[in-house]
Amino acid sequence: MKIGIIQSRGLGDLVISLPIADYYRQQGHDIYWPIARPFMTSMTLAAPWVNWIPLDPDPGSYFYDTPKDMLEKLACDEIIPLYQALTHQNFHTTNYFQHTKFDQYKYIRAQVPFEQKWRLSDCVTRHRDREQELFDKITASLGGQDRPYILVHVSGSDHRAAFDTDVIPKDTPAIEITELTDSIWDWLMAIERASAVICVDSVYSNIIDQMRLLDDDSRYFIPRSHIGLTPVLGCYWTWLDNLNLSKQAQTIAVK
Repeated sequence: MKIGIIQSRGLGDLVISLPIADYYRQQGHDIYWPIARPFMTSMTLAAPWVNWIPLDPDPGSYFYDTPKDMLEKLACDEIIPLYQALTHQNFHTTNYFQHTKFDQYKYIRAQVPFEQKWRLSDCVTRHRDREQELFDKITASLGGQDRPYILVHVSGSDHRAAFDTDVIPKDTPAIEITELTDSIWDWLMAIERASAVICVDSVYSNIIDQMRLLDDDSRYFIPRSHIGLTPVLGCYWTWLDNLNLSKQAQTIAVK
């Protein structure tokens, strides 16, 4: 069967939804998925088994109507929209909309077990050469790859978080995750080798959580949305205040 997925953006939603596609792939289905063109490199590198279809911005139909038309023209046997709410669509009228978080909604809508969300590692192709190249680039400024460092990611779509930087031990460099490459997955090696990560609710916190990267005392999460739009976290994270870190929080342990 041909399975079409409607979730054209953003990157965090695509990462959350990728194990849904893999669930159907494991059943022998072909996956067709229109996404925003700027995300094509990241997603095609990570999941070449998906038939990714580039979408150009088209106000009014970009999110739902255009992807739906594309998938219908491809004669998909089933089309699964994963949006929880969308202007001019009635997804919010489903009987489970008011009782779930947005990521739970996607899995209920797709009829996929929610625990599948944390099998992201099983469906992502890693490119170690690209990861190594980025790791070498960011650690060169540290004077060597053996020096402990903390990764920080505080920008998520239209929001930039702030936190009390006193949580970062003195003499421990903090490296901010930025757009140094054209693929979000190139940061995986740097994440795995970091002493800790401080992440606003974003695509990188999704990746870390869904792939179960790092130890429980090494993940720090900064919320940015209300409860319905904050994903379910399957790993343990220390939560930091967005703007002001609680003075009772402990300093990050550097390994």
